[in-house]
Amino acid sequence: MATKKYYAIAKGRQTGVFNTTWAEAKQLVEGFPGARYKGFTGKTAAQAWLKGGVTNTKSVQKKSTEVAAASLPANTLQVYTDGGSRNTGNIQGGHVKNGDKAAWAYLIEYQGQQVSDSAGEFGATNNKMELTALVEALRKIKTTWGTDLPVVVIADSRYVLNAITKNWLAGWQRRGWQRSGGQPLANKELWQQLAQLLREFKQIDYRWTKGHATNAGNVFVDTALNRTMDQLTPTQLHPVAATTTVKMVPKTAPKVTTAKAAQTEETHHRASAASMEAIREQLHQMGYLQNDKGGE
Repeated sequence: MATKKYYAIAKGRQTGVFNTTWAEAKQLVEGFPGARYKGFTGKTAAQAWLKGGVTNTKSVQKKSTEVAAASLPANTLQVYTDGGSRNTGNIQGGHVKNGDKAAWAYLIEYQGQQVSDSAGEFGATNNKMELTALVEALRKIKTTWGTDLPVVVIADSRYVLNAITKNWLAGWQRRGWQRSGGQPLANKELWQQLAQLLREFKQIDYRWTKGHATNAGNVFVDTALNRTMDQLTPTQLHPVAATTTVKMVPKTAPKVTTAKAAQTEETHHRASAASMEAIREQLHQMGYLQNDKGGE
């Protein structure tokens, strides 16, 4: 018999708190653009999450953002990362299924510039997506700005942050990329890539933030990865990328030698702009970035 839980749905085909099975609850959110929901064992906790998620005000968001910004050096790169999986096996003893959608996203902010990227795949765990988001973000920083600037990573994944800040990552590496007792390490290749990247950066700080709360950067990446999952179709055999770049410092454009190349580049720019605008519109509807002008 399917287990019932309390599902709080802040954005879906219906909203509210529902005491039902996941099979029934997912009908209200699966495929819905920007769906926001969470499962709970108790009704009170579900109601509290729902109330907090839909009544966030601009003033609370602004205060949180200003406090974070005030404590950082002016030349700091702020990185928001998030990962998610629509795990239909998310019950006791359940596992991610091959057809479950998963995605990651990051947002990098630096001196008025914003760079965002997101991609998705089928059958990946939430932890894999959280880790992939950080790896991809650090790679982007390395190729765009180098590794000398201070970086602060803001994420809601204790899985990723604890592994770094509590030196679990160093321990795994000393044991030949195994957990204590010789147990296999999940996502070993990604942890190896992350360890190599971290050695290259001069200064990285880490901050945990509550997911889906008052942090606009965290809400942005959550919205972006859900949008990516919405766009995944069963016929896709490779990850779907949805790179978006805004407010970037102008660079010398490569010479376009053919009209076809110019048309392709223009199509890409229009798609990127449309993707960013769609995400911003979702944030507006959720009560964030009310005075945002779309990067202008």
